[in-house]
Amino acid sequence: MDLLTGLTTLAADVPDPAGLLPARQQMALSLGWHIVLACFGVAFPTMILVMHWRGVHRDDPLALVLARRWAKVSAVLFAIGAVSGTVLSFEMGLLWPGLMGRFGDVLGLPFAFEGVAFFLEAIFLGIYLYGWGRIPPRRHLLMLVPMALTGIAGTFSVLAVNGWMNNPTGFRIVDGEVTDVDPWAAMFNSGVLWQFLHMWVAAFMVAGFSIAAVYAAGMLRGRRDRHHRLGFTVPFAFASVAALLQPAIGHLLGSRLADTQPAKLAAFELATETESPSPLRLGGLLVDGEVRWSIDIPYLGSVIARNSLTAPVQGLDTIPLDEQPPVNITHLAFQSMVGIGTALALLALVYWVARWRGHDLLRPEARGGTWLLRAAVAAGPLAVVALEAGWIATEVGRQPWVVYGVMRTTEAAGNASTALWWVLGASALLYAAMTVGAVLVLRSMARRWREGDESLPSPYGPELERVEEQRR
Repeated sequence: MDLLTGLTTLAADVPDPAGLLPARQQMALSLGWHIVLACFGVAFPTMILVMHWRGVHRDDPLALVLARRWAKVSAVLFAIGAVSGTVLSFEMGLLWPGLMGRFGDVLGLPFAFEGVAFFLEAIFLGIYLYGWGRIPPRRHLLMLVPMALTGIAGTFSVLAVNGWMNNPTGFRIVDGEVTDVDPWAAMFNSGVLWQFLHMWVAAFMVAGFSIAAVYAAGMLRGRRDRHHRLGFTVPFAFASVAALLQPAIGHLLGSRLADTQPAKLAAFELATETESPSPLRLGGLLVDGEVRWSIDIPYLGSVIARNSLTAPVQGLDTIPLDEQPPVNITHLAFQSMVGIGTALALLALVYWVARWRGHDLLRPEARGGTWLLRAAVAAGPLAVVALEAGWIATEVGRQPWVVYGVMRTTEAAGNASTALWWVLGASALLYAAMTVGAVLVLRSMARRWREGDESLPSPYGPELERVEEQRR
């Protein structure tokens, strides 16, 4: 850490380069857009696997119909996510030349594994889609296993990079040069496990609540048949388990911050000065150095952050001003994530407790069923908001460091600005067009499925009957 402290001092007076602002805006747009699709790429294959397994082992044709439809939806989202993921891979070098130029050797291994995982998932998704009616059922079901595993591997690889940026290790700096690179140590850094689990579980929350929200909306319109009930129950079960696990994982992840990133923890807790015991501050803003409009709950800050009734939370007054993150953004994003996550966990708890006590809230005549379905519809977009808020809290809370304690974000950015603003504008148009295209395609698929058109033939090309006649 002595070496890192020395680098901190040397970097303190670096002026902001011209490319910093457009690079930040571009990265926020790309990551904020891609991370939602990534959640479906990670969690959807496992849900399809469970649904397909139910269809094969319980001889349930409706489950097989849902598995087949979900796979087609997954393919659409995967294709769009591939575009934004490719854009992101180029952006790392384009937007942050200082980071990749200096630490490319350190970060190469997890990026390589992420690329391999992506292509393997694409290959097996293609085999699975092509395999309906062509591959024996049980062998066809097995095609989903590598899809689920590559989703885990890809998530771990990406989070290994982010974990390293928060917990840099696996290298030395000698005379200003990066040397003694150990990419395995960098990949399996001290923070990767909990960050991976936090994001992996969040992916199931986003995908599970979003898919369940679609079927909940259908049930509110009167379609409370078995198709909608099963389509709601399976993803909602995944999301429920994830929502109930997430507070424990988040707590274990956050409890490391007192030792590893006290500035981020102080911003999370809105702790302007070190207090023992520390209160939990709900809401509030930092205005002219003072906390206003917060609701303070005594002791709870120490309990949540330090697993103690009396342990202090280090205050912002002990941290140099130029090493503090944007406090209000970090605090509000963190509290939004926790608040929405808590509400989603309560929703899941209410539904399953009611079901355990014999109250099926999905029946049309069920008392309280309508409000539950409305809440389930809202849970989909709320899970996405919680995901985005959590990512903002993590990334903004690490500022002003791109590699914590080693390299400031200002050092990582380049000096080109005009070109980056054009790239940002083009990316915004591209993402907007892909969003509109995805919505139109998915709505068209849903409409044709409701009309009983399962095969979804191509709107152009030779008619298969005529091709068969010519063959004969």
